[in-house]
Amino acid sequence: MSRAVAFTDSHAIGVSAPSKALLASEVRAFVHMRWAAAFARPVSLPVQGEGRPVLVLPGFMASDNTTARLRRSLAGAGFAVHGWGLGRNRGVNADMLEAIDRRVSAISVDRPVTIVGWSLGGLIAREYAKLAPDRVSRVITMGSPFSGDPRANNAWRMYERIAGHPVDSPPVQCTLSQKPSVPTIACWSARDGVVAPACARGQDGERDMALEFDCTHMAFIADPKAIRTIARLIVG
Repeated sequence: MSRAVAFTDSHAIGVSAPSKALLASEVRAFVHMRWAAAFARPVSLPVQGEGRPVLVLPGFMASDNTTARLRRSLAGAGFAVHGWGLGRNRGVNADMLEAIDRRVSAISVDRPVTIVGWSLGGLIAREYAKLAPDRVSRVITMGSPFSGDPRANNAWRMYERIAGHPVDSPPVQCTLSQKPSVPTIACWSARDGVVAPACARGQDGERDMALEFDCTHMAFIADPKAIRTIARLIVG
């Protein structure tokens, strides 16, 4: 499943990174998110998972610990939910999609898996679904910058320092804005202080549905209302 080094962005939509005020709100949200991941009770969900397999992919510099409240809540409602099992997400590497493929093979025996990806995790989810659509039932992204300028966010400089490659030249061939062939839902928020909302919302043809949330970037995986909405989207 190796792919050559390339990056293609079909268009730049002329948006800039979120404001400093919105970014400041993410600092407070980060503290709450860390607390919620470690200590908050599972959110009571309005749907039943009935054993549906779900794989949750964390954002940049996040891990399975970070997505714990979302996964606890889904598990409590009967979803067969799994973390990605790859430690801290330090950026895309050449072997990542193969690692995701092995993870999907291990957790999804007799039915396709729903992949829920937060931020960078959503980009990885979309690219994997393009390679293995028969193994994926749907993709749900949360604050993931798949559309437009890859620098229209407040994380790209840190990403380049830690990941070791330019944000527009990852070690896998991809066209981020190209929609996977499976149902693809983009969750975005006007309050996002990390990713420009337009980049996470995308345009017609880049996703099947775009759904606005009322939360910060950090709260996609911790806010009770957001978690309930994600559960509904998984069920369809």
